[in-house]
Amino acid sequence: MADTQPADLTAPELLAAYASGQLSPVEATEAVLHRITEADPAVNAYCLVDRDRALQQALASEQRWQRGEPAGRLDGVPTSIKDIFLTEGWPTLRGSRTIDPDQQWNVDAPTVARLREHNAVFVGKTTTPELAWKGVTDSPLAGITRNPWNPALTAGGSSGGAAAAVALGMAPLAIGTDGGGSVRIPASFCGIVALKATYGRIPHYPASPYGTLAHAGPMTTTVTETALMLDVLSEPDVRDWSALEPPAASFVDGLDSGVRGMRIAVSLDLGFGTEVHPEIARAVTEAARTFEELGAVVEQADPGITDPVDDFHVLWFAGAAKSVEHLSAEQRELLDPGLHEICQQGLTYSAQDYLEATNTRMLLGQRMGAFHQTYDLLLTPTVPIPPFEAGCEVPPGSTESRWTSWTPFTYPFNMTQQPAVSIPCGRTGDGLPIGLQIVGPRHADATILRAARAFEQARPWQRPTPP
Repeated sequence: MADTQPADLTAPELLAAYASGQLSPVEATEAVLHRITEADPAVNAYCLVDRDRALQQALASEQRWQRGEPAGRLDGVPTSIKDIFLTEGWPTLRGSRTIDPDQQWNVDAPTVARLREHNAVFVGKTTTPELAWKGVTDSPLAGITRNPWNPALTAGGSSGGAAAAVALGMAPLAIGTDGGGSVRIPASFCGIVALKATYGRIPHYPASPYGTLAHAGPMTTTVTETALMLDVLSEPDVRDWSALEPPAASFVDGLDSGVRGMRIAVSLDLGFGTEVHPEIARAVTEAARTFEELGAVVEQADPGITDPVDDFHVLWFAGAAKSVEHLSAEQRELLDPGLHEICQQGLTYSAQDYLEATNTRMLLGQRMGAFHQTYDLLLTPTVPIPPFEAGCEVPPGSTESRWTSWTPFTYPFNMTQQPAVSIPCGRTGDGLPIGLQIVGPRHADATILRAARAFEQARPWQRPTPP
């Protein structure tokens, strides 16, 4: 640890350093704030940084550690919050010019409340596309968020700010949202770990206009940190009527149990016929071989589903329309043009259309449930393409107009409510990260984290150098 900058330490390393007296929460927080000053101008990951409040929290944490009385599992660990989550004392503007910052901000969302109860140090809020509506991160309010490996490219989205912040050591822990891939897409593009847990595993409030597609998820450098955060974020909150009971055991327990004997399917395109970049296909195939070497039984198998994109659009665009229904005509003119377009499309759907899409969703869930009677896990690319030009919803030259055209492997598992994690599995010839998605049946969050941890140990990953 002597040669590692404090901003590059993981949460467990920070906690061990606090316990031994090698490092204080104030020193760690100052290092993270310095890293933000140094690296964020190149990527635009933060829309709010509160140095004074962060140092106040860090000082209180330092005093607890000095007394030998740390409180909470994240006491003193610098953490960022996506600007979708309500946060007491900070405006939550959601990347939108339609939200008035000059109002009372006195509520914490469940994720923020749990992090605060465990005494994480809040350094700031990370960027999002307006109302988290798309798979890249740019907004009328905060501008374009860029990739830490190449700032000319997108960080992905909608939790692109959170992913870029973690990748560059601008706080080791982050919390994002995922309604169609929004923690996994930027995790793949930025080279970090991100989990969309089983729906209901992490309580959510206020209820999302996107309904039960919407998840919250931890975004970190390592699988151990992801498991640690999931322990904290899974604690109950009565404001979410659809939340699951708290887990019976810690997600950290058994994390190193490995994958020997697991039956794992690998599918490069889910059977959709999607064209996958050859370097990504090769990296995922090599990842599958790694699982074989670790003792799993690996087979090439498609789950036998069809691309549900049209039904996802009905659910997603209708939710978008709901999210802006209170705006005046003048305010609607301030919206991201793409968001405005899908809201208008969302208004054209009937209740019957919505119910048909919901029925497709249920059939999809049934099919995946049957598939997991045979296979414990499913491996896919997280995204079939490398990062592309920043500021664009789709790759330049694409004949498609919406972000779902290049994210076919993420949104199906929001529809089925299954847990899915993205973990780095290699780089392209241009040095850009490639993400491996590991999917499990509903409630198998611990199993996919075990698999991700086994792969991480077999194939260690390095974060980018700050620009």
